[in-house]
Order: sequence, then C-alpha cells, then structure tokens
Amino acid sequence: MKEVLIATNNMGKVNDFSKLLEPFGISVLSLNDLDEAIDVEETGDTFEANAILKAETVANLLGKIVIADDSGLEIDALHGAPGVYSARFAGPLKGDEANIDKVLVEMTGVPMAERTARFRCVLAVAGPNFETETFSGSCEGLIQLERKGDNGFGYDPIFYVPEKKRTMAQLTPDEKNEVSHRGAALSKLQGEISILTGEVSDVL
Repeated sequence: MKEVLIATNNMGKVNDFSKLLEPFGISVLSLNDLDEAIDVEETGDTFEANAILKAETVANLLGKIVIADDSGLEIDALHGAPGVYSARFAGPLKGDEANIDKVLVEMTGVPMAERTARFRCVLAVAGPNFETETFSGSCEGLIQLERKGDNGFGYDPIFYVPEKKRTMAQLTPDEKNEVSHRGAALSKLQGEISILTGEVSDVL
C-alpha cells in the first residue's frame, strides 16, 4: 500500500483518515510515527489558516507531501464557539470530557430547536514545488442535553445527527464516514488524491 503522512498526533483523527483513505490503497502514518517530534503551534484564527500552517510547516521540514487537518465544532447559540479552540475549549491541559462538560454548562437552558451546530473540517495538502490546496466539509447537527454513545472522540457523544437519528458516538465508523465533516472534505480531495497517487508513495 502507498503511505501518506497526516500532520497530527490525534489518534482519533488518524483512525478516521485510515478508514477514509483505505479504499484508495493508501495507508496512514502520523507525526507519532516519526523519529523526531514535530510540534506545530496552531496560531491561526480560522480552520483554513491552521490547516495550511500545519501542512506547510511539516512538508517543508520533511521535503514531502503532507495532508493536514484542522477541524472543530461550531455552535450557533455560542456564536460559533468553540471553533478553532475546540480541542482546548476547557483549557490547554484538559481533554474531551472537560470540553464536553463546558459546552453542556454553557448551553444550559437553550431549547433544542436553538441547539444547532456543525462540525467543520478543512484539509490542506502541501509539499515541495506544489501549490497548497484546501478542501472543506461540514456536518450539521444538534447539541444533546447529555452524552450518548461510546464510539468516536471529541464532542461526538453530544453531537446528534438528524439524518442518522443518533449521536456521532452512536454510529459505526462506516456510518460516521457517510455523514462526517472529515468524510465530506475528503470526498472533495478524492480527485487530488488520484492526481498525487504516484507521489504519495514517497511521503516517508
């Protein structure tokens, strides 16, 4: 199989990418697989800026083509928060459970009809002698009053998908990929993946 490097240490994202890229005959490696650690500070104020920053930084360091992802949750009642701060909404040293708790507290009293939200994902592909390109996708849903489901990661247990009548965390990996923001972004990347297939095998 060919290999592609995803510029992340988040194993939840790595698993999502693995499932989504497998049909293309591409296996996924992450920053965790490198001999030396690469830590890219996400200083952008949009998903696009952060995805491009990560992809270009890692691609320049390795001299290879890299795919970077930046994604998060946008809640309308919270004016788009947590947005680019989704992974550190409750604080940089806290995790998924604390982030979910903070969302639920801040959404106290908000009626279900006004609990609209979306997961957004931007993929950036960068490499030497290659013009960086971005591909975005989203998934609309509602913020639940409590956690439901044991699959997925991040905010999946409180993100209800009307199309599936379940939360993201209650979906199987295949079901999640059918509706996910990352799956939607990757579907736009499919044409680019086929163009890059000959080069992707060289990523590491």
